[in-house]
Amino acid sequence: MKQKVAIHWFRRDLRLYDNTALHHALSSGLPVIPVFIFDTDIISGLPEDDARISFIYSLLKNIQDTLENTFSSSIHLYHTNPETAFIQICNDYDVQAVYTNHDYEPYATERDTCIGNFLKSKNISWHTYKDQVIFEKEDIVKKDNSPYIVYTPYKNKWLEKFDSSLLVPFSIKGNNFASIKKKFPTLTEIGFKVSDKTVTPYDLSSIRINNYEETRNFPAIASGTSRLGPYLRFGVLSIREVVQKAIEQPNKTFLSELIWREFFMQILWHFPHTPHSAFKPKYDRIPWRNNEIEFEKWKKGLTGYPLVDAGMRQLQQTGYMHNRVRMVVASFLCKHLLIDWRWGEAYFAETLLDYELAANVGNWQWASGSGVDAAPYFRIFNPTTQITKFDKSHSYIKTWVKDLQELSYPTPIVDHKTARERCLETYKKALL
Repeated sequence: MKQKVAIHWFRRDLRLYDNTALHHALSSGLPVIPVFIFDTDIISGLPEDDARISFIYSLLKNIQDTLENTFSSSIHLYHTNPETAFIQICNDYDVQAVYTNHDYEPYATERDTCIGNFLKSKNISWHTYKDQVIFEKEDIVKKDNSPYIVYTPYKNKWLEKFDSSLLVPFSIKGNNFASIKKKFPTLTEIGFKVSDKTVTPYDLSSIRINNYEETRNFPAIASGTSRLGPYLRFGVLSIREVVQKAIEQPNKTFLSELIWREFFMQILWHFPHTPHSAFKPKYDRIPWRNNEIEFEKWKKGLTGYPLVDAGMRQLQQTGYMHNRVRMVVASFLCKHLLIDWRWGEAYFAETLLDYELAANVGNWQWASGSGVDAAPYFRIFNPTTQITKFDKSHSYIKTWVKDLQELSYPTPIVDHKTARERCLETYKKALL
């Protein structure tokens, strides 16, 4: 007779502590089998040394070690699509219930509907919970129940509705993990290899949070930002823990950035077409030049604009780019080169270790002028004066553009004044 079990399905919550769905699974009274699926629908096109897969694998190995050493249990890994994985799980065990945390991206909601229907057909209960945000979906809406599309009123409503009881952590209740040992596969067996790129440790110290407003715009300050991105993206840290640390500090800029994260997530939830279409439909009328040679030069950091090139080379070599520089390179692509923001968004999706669809789409549409609460179309970053403001000593540029003073360094791909005028004329014709 097959053992009756509950399943906890890890997705964007790769931790054992303060995990909402895992807490409820362990409270169900059933032995709990933790599961992670390397979803081939998502990862099949990735390079074998993708740094995000290496990072996820290391996180899962940490979970495995804790389960094995503390709870005499194992995480079950599957390398297939979710439906095939659950068919196999249900063949192996008498599954009574599946517990998981919400995911808000369009692919994820479609996937979860499919899995939910499959489980219902098997009379298996399906339980999902809010975990990666403080407020989700319709939690923060206007009086007429429509979503906010401007950040400041959203933030004000978020703060008004916030209560510290929302930050109470979820505990692991007893040792209710199933005592089933499972071989933990090697990264090679999953079809990948260890990447040379590594994820930088995060910094959530009081000093970092309180100095964040003063340091966050200067890319040469290595400790100027928290480097939390990948840890929040994959749920290594609980958002409740992070917000708790943020509200304890006098300076609230860091908290505001966490609220921006949730603002973009609820925009994606309410407007799932935005990864492919402009939030402001008329911006889809812009006749992008989409010069492929210029796009390649932008990707490789060969534009002849040192701050743009420094950012693109940092991204290429490390999988990370400073946030201030992200705005500069995005504006340059969309407005100086008149290349579709979707091209830039797709390239960041391939390369960023902290890639998150909601924030990436939100920020790229902001840079192009086409998104919610976006910069006006006539706001065009000057990539040279940005150096004066944020990298005056050229410390950041010198770190990444080693050939700056050499004859081999390219001349500017386009003249700033000419590009600005071309952009304004193109946008005006399309929008007015």
